[in-house]
Amino acid sequence: MRAPLRALTLAAVAGGAALGYSSILERNWFALRQAEVPVLAAGTEPLRVLHLSDIHLTPGRHRLLSWLRSLDALAPDLVVNTGDSIAHEQAVQPLLEALGPLLDRPGVFVFGSNDLYSPIPANPLRYLWDTSAKKHSRHVPDLPWAELGTGMAAAGWMDANNARGRVKAGGLDIEVGGVHDSHIHRDRYEEIAGPADPTADLRLGVMHSPEPQIMDLFAADGYDLLLAGHTHGGQVRVPGYGTLVTNCGIEPERASGLHRHPAEGPPDRPWLHVSAGLGTSPWAPFRFACRPEATLLTLVPRIG
Repeated sequence: MRAPLRALTLAAVAGGAALGYSSILERNWFALRQAEVPVLAAGTEPLRVLHLSDIHLTPGRHRLLSWLRSLDALAPDLVVNTGDSIAHEQAVQPLLEALGPLLDRPGVFVFGSNDLYSPIPANPLRYLWDTSAKKHSRHVPDLPWAELGTGMAAAGWMDANNARGRVKAGGLDIEVGGVHDSHIHRDRYEEIAGPADPTADLRLGVMHSPEPQIMDLFAADGYDLLLAGHTHGGQVRVPGYGTLVTNCGIEPERASGLHRHPAEGPPDRPWLHVSAGLGTSPWAPFRFACRPEATLLTLVPRIG
């Protein structure tokens, strides 16, 4: 075999192996991340927050549903779902059943664009120079987002889409402010604007897409902790380099995990957790060096 042909053959084999690994193995290799966030007042008991995002549920995702069912064993005090939970019209009931006893715990949710609009085919490479915002130029949602929201709200979870309210969890009084998905211009921060209540034990800001302009508003109003999803952590990372794209305004260095917002500034600026999420679009069913995840955040008293 000539050298060029051998090289092409090896490249094809390596590419096929990488595609198989990312679409079959890693896509179903769910990870539980854990982190401590020093955000509570001195003397406050820790609060366990389970952050779920970007489940993108479609029929047949039995491993994903089974893993979701197992999360109640973590005994979180509060569950926060930052959107893109479904990607198919028949996904609502299986998702609610998989959440199961988690719905009996205090919870908060917002929607992402894929809760409203069914996914459409797209070239994944376009995310290197563009975002998916233009894919959602349709005016009429075609997914049962209202049924999804009714199911979570009926269980007692707070609907935080452009809403502000209070949640009791773990013995703490939590003020929650949330916005609908900025990625499809449904955020209405003006409807929740104003200083967060300094008497609350925790001031929690919830959104789907971590757009810096919206997070700046939460920070200016005095929120302690911001939770978001949407980025999939980049979905495909380059080992030794990291995230290539975020599909929104946040920089790749903060595409997932625990950070501060703004990235630099005073020590009392809010903490930010961006979830890499649990699913993928059915039109891009792969992950590489970026395992699907949920995160258990343990909120503890501030240092000093």
